[in-house]
Formats: sequence, structure tokens, C-alpha cells
Amino acid sequence: EMEAIAETGLKELLILTGESRHQSGVAYIGAAIRLATRYFTNIGIEIYPLNSDEYAYLHDCGADFVSVYQETYNIDKYEQVHLSGSKRVFPYRFYSQERALLGGMRGVAFGALLGLDDFRKDAFATGLHAYLIQQKYPQAEIAFSTPRLRPFINNADNNPNDVHEKQLLQVMIAYRLLMPYAGITISTRERAGFRDNVIGMVATKISAGVSVGV
Repeated sequence: EMEAIAETGLKELLILTGESRHQSGVAYIGAAIRLATRYFTNIGIEIYPLNSDEYAYLHDCGADFVSVYQETYNIDKYEQVHLSGSKRVFPYRFYSQERALLGGMRGVAFGALLGLDDFRKDAFATGLHAYLIQQKYPQAEIAFSTPRLRPFINNADNNPNDVHEKQLLQVMIAYRLLMPYAGITISTRERAGFRDNVIGMVATKISAGVSVGV
């Protein structure tokens, strides 16, 4: 699969897992990263949070970038939507980026799922989180991701936190003004015309060749 992806000309790969260590252990992820180094020059991971020594191990395997999304910075809302499992522990997830940098990673990405709670507050908290990490670790490469809840069957347009394209663009511009040199990823789930427009304005990265259908 990696060979087939590399043949398309892509040079950067993002490896994703779910939140289960049982289904995707650190050693398994490390093996996948080592294999990926044969085909790609930059390898990122978007996996469950790890300890610093585990991030150091994956960095030694060849990974250099870590994405961890807090989902929401409202602790009460966070507990409502994370009922069990390791992801329920808010502080451990919150400090993931710092542990990744302490483990030797070159860069880290931040993001909230806009629309899960008040998107303006979550966007502000995301920006502040990234800004403070940049101040503490000036060598780190910082990036933002901007996923949002999209319309879905039975939603009936009744989500008071709905984030439309105009609001999403405002969030992205706010990130750019706050941190002019940060990377900003636009989700492949967004409308093609919107993606094309923001790539020329504020976004720096987009997933290529991806199917987002379930």
C-alpha cells in the first residue's frame, strides 16, 4: 500500500489509528513507520496520546510530526461526550503535544472539533494552547487543523453550535493572524470550491487522494 501511494508522487504520509492500544500497539505503529521511511521523506502520526518515551521511540523509528486533537476545551462538555476509556482523561490528552516535543518530535498539531461546543471559545482555546507551546518550545513546528461537524441525517439543522463556511474561514484567518508561520490544514471533507479558495489564502496543507466516505 505504501509503495502504491509513493508512486503517485506524494512525499509525506500521515499514519492514523483509533484510540485503542490493544488494536494498534506502539510496536506495531513503530514497524509501520519504519516501513514508511523507505518510501516517504516526512512521516506524521495521528494516534492516541503516548508517554514521552514512547514518542521518542516512534521518533527513532522515523516519525517527526504528531497531531492530537482535543475535540473540545470545555471540560464539562468533554466529559459528556467521552464516557469511558483512556480518552476520557482530559489532562493527559491536553499535554500530549508537550510530551511529543520532549520525545524529540519536530512538530505538533492542534485542533478542536468545531461545533461540538461553542466554536469561538474552542478556537480561542486551541490558538492559546498552540501559542503557549510555541513560546515554551520555540524550535517546534506548530500547525492547526480545523475539522468541523458537518450536516448529517436527522440533524434537522438544530445544532446551535453549527459552523458554516464563513465562520470556518474566520477561525482560519484568526489562527493565521495569531501565528503567522503556523501550518494550517483544511479537511478533505470540505467542499472543493472552499478548499481551493482557502489554499490560496490561509491553508498550507490538504490531504490528497483521500476518500472520506464511510
